[in-house]
Amino acid sequence: MTPAIRIGPLVIPSELAVLIAAIAVGLLAARLLNRQRDTANEVSALLWQALIAGLLVARLAFVWQYRDHYLPDPIKMLDVRDAGWNGVAGLAAAWLYAVIAMFRRSLPRAAMLGGLVLASAVWFGGGRWLAPTPQAQPALAALPVQQIDGAPAALSAFQGKPTVINLWASWCPPCRREMPAFATAQAANPDVNFVFLNQAEAPPVVAKFLEQHAPSLHNVLLDAAGEASRQFSNRGLPATLFLDAQGRLVDLRVGELSTASLAQRLESLQAADKVN
Repeated sequence: MTPAIRIGPLVIPSELAVLIAAIAVGLLAARLLNRQRDTANEVSALLWQALIAGLLVARLAFVWQYRDHYLPDPIKMLDVRDAGWNGVAGLAAAWLYAVIAMFRRSLPRAAMLGGLVLASAVWFGGGRWLAPTPQAQPALAALPVQQIDGAPAALSAFQGKPTVINLWASWCPPCRREMPAFATAQAANPDVNFVFLNQAEAPPVVAKFLEQHAPSLHNVLLDAAGEASRQFSNRGLPATLFLDAQGRLVDLRVGELSTASLAQRLESLQAADKVN
């Protein structure tokens, strides 16, 4: 699993890279399969419209499912940086839109269906490739970390309950934006360990930031070398690791989370832990 792709200073979450690849494959396949060259632009336009319809429905379905998290601040429904999507609903909507439009406009079916099938296959295959296989993380458990006062600490101490490890830094704007969501989740989920592992910042800097912006956070530890982000997120921040009670990594998000998208992943983590 490659959680993020780094291009110079830019870090692209792999989920976004898979979506871009699926779009590119779908458009290319439709163009190659289309024997009616005069309809090439129309076919491409329709596929783009289907994509937009799918993304819109995927977002609306997610917002509706977690509407209680958005009602206090409805404008956050528009902030798609939290990766809050219902992929199944979005894919179904894209297919429905494309098939209906294809028959209404008498567009070449082989090109349309071929593009849709291959794009869907890349999206599904990429999703399976990105999904971590639950396995122990000895390197993470052995990572040298410390408390803000300099006392040694160990991430292995948190095994026994589902654990969420957030990799962050005070200079990182999305890290700062998602802190309130994590503070709320930590207070509301005593059955889950939340660990906030600062990446490569000095203790006084971290202590000052917490005092001013996040005084209620517990389990704040320091990774002086930033080793966790190097190993798990290609140094992309923020990154959040979701581990089951046995310390196995079951989910990983590189990028910002909102109260809603964090709630979604917590539900999946707790469900996976019950199965195991």
